[in-house]
Amino acid sequence: MSARRGRGRRGRAAHEEEHVNHERWLVSYADMMTLLMVLFIVMFAISAVDQHKFAALKDGLTSGFGSTSTTLVSGGQGLIDNQGVVPAPLDLAVGMGASTRSQGETPGEGKTQQLSGTTSALTINRDTARAVREVRRLAAAEKAIRAALAKHGLQSQVRFRLTDRGLVVALISDDVFFDSASATIRPRGQQVLEAVGPVLRTMPESIAVEGHANHLAISGGPYPSNWELSAVRAATVVRYLQGPEGLAEQRLSATGYGSSRPLFPESDLRAIRVNRRVDLVLVSNQPASVRNLMPRLGRSLTDL
Repeated sequence: MSARRGRGRRGRAAHEEEHVNHERWLVSYADMMTLLMVLFIVMFAISAVDQHKFAALKDGLTSGFGSTSTTLVSGGQGLIDNQGVVPAPLDLAVGMGASTRSQGETPGEGKTQQLSGTTSALTINRDTARAVREVRRLAAAEKAIRAALAKHGLQSQVRFRLTDRGLVVALISDDVFFDSASATIRPRGQQVLEAVGPVLRTMPESIAVEGHANHLAISGGPYPSNWELSAVRAATVVRYLQGPEGLAEQRLSATGYGSSRPLFPESDLRAIRVNRRVDLVLVSNQPASVRNLMPRLGRSLTDL
């Protein structure tokens, strides 16, 4: 009985023993080879471009975007167009350090110069337009000052000119503003400032008051030279504009130039009278590129 039971157990154990498959690696290997074959087929298909299929793809994309003439780059007639810009072939020598430039030509140099020229043209046009507007605005200011002076018959006592700084209102000081070697404003000079002051108050520009003298040396008085005299005269006009005329202190400045900036040379008969003056400069707030254009554009201020 015990021997029969032992044989029964051994039989069941032998029947339940799992068979080991030593060739399972072949399945994984076959899968890998299949994937590699698919990869190579795809790569081969990509490398061979069918022009007809490519054209069909182009037509499909352009029609899908709702246009058949959409241009993305210059020279092309559609979204994808083999007649447009053709990519340059890859030059491996460039990547390895070899130079493909010829006769000093830089890659993209022509396009850069074209863009630079376009930008410069746009800047010049913009600056010119701004200069024209500034000249017209200052011309309107000149007309307003002329009209204020004309009401009191003082228009001949002031001269106007346009520079790259702004509008210059020249107050001729000979026998109008100051006595010889004096910085005290005469009554007629006060009338000129009273006529000009209300117009200046309505303008946003800073006002530089600049004193000038002629070439004749001072022969007496409290001032040792034309430098001191011209500076004190400018300061006197600033005080008058700030006081009775009510201009803000922050808008005013005073500078004396002596005889260093004459309007006429010493040989000119007008030098003695006109070079001795006080200039009121309405300083333009435009950039230098705009202000440099103003004198040429403003040669006929009163005609604008």
